[in-house]
Amino acid sequence: MPVVPVSALGALRGEPRWTASVAALLDAVDRYVPTPRRRLDAPALLPVESVLTISGRGTVVTGVLERGTLSPGADVQVVGLGPAVTSVVTGLETFGRTLDRAEPGDNVAVLLRGVRRGAVRRGQVVCAPGSVRAHTAFTCHLRLLSAAEGGRHTPIGTGYRPQFHLRTGDACGLVDLGAEGAPARPGEEVEARIQLAAPLPAEVGLGFAVREGGRTVGAGRIGRLLD
Repeated sequence: MPVVPVSALGALRGEPRWTASVAALLDAVDRYVPTPRRRLDAPALLPVESVLTISGRGTVVTGVLERGTLSPGADVQVVGLGPAVTSVVTGLETFGRTLDRAEPGDNVAVLLRGVRRGAVRRGQVVCAPGSVRAHTAFTCHLRLLSAAEGGRHTPIGTGYRPQFHLRTGDACGLVDLGAEGAPARPGEEVEARIQLAAPLPAEVGLGFAVREGGRTVGAGRIGRLLD
């Protein structure tokens, strides 16, 4: 990767050297940073990061659109942590600017029609109706971080109960390594069955983090949904 010295203050002052350096930095980004593949043709999905109430308008959820597109008038569902709630998008904004259409990667505020503030919260997703379901049980490929990576110093076994973080949601979960599953040591990779205490939006292939006591001790990827 190239290193490009830049002075924003010098560029703002109009100094030719630093003005040119900003252009050189943007050129380097274009050459060396790959453009993410946007899943425009997939059903819309937006993990909820925060919830706001605008007086006289309704409930607003914010987050980064993960896939698909959203436009005012689109039918959506709020899924996870309880029964699904059906609604309609009545407005889209990004940093105070009104949008006619949101695409993957956009950080947006979505105004939902007829949704009470208490009916939606962080950890849920706003998605195309029927495209995502909440689950409490799945199999996964799990990797435990070593002590040198900031993970545990002792093995885990069946009955271990850490926090599982899927997108913006988290829930306590029970790890089952199987009837003959030996304890898994830090740094090892194992196949496990997870039982969550609360239903979270989940899909095959979705990655998640495992946390304990305020630190990340493992990471995994969902293999099969069991409910």
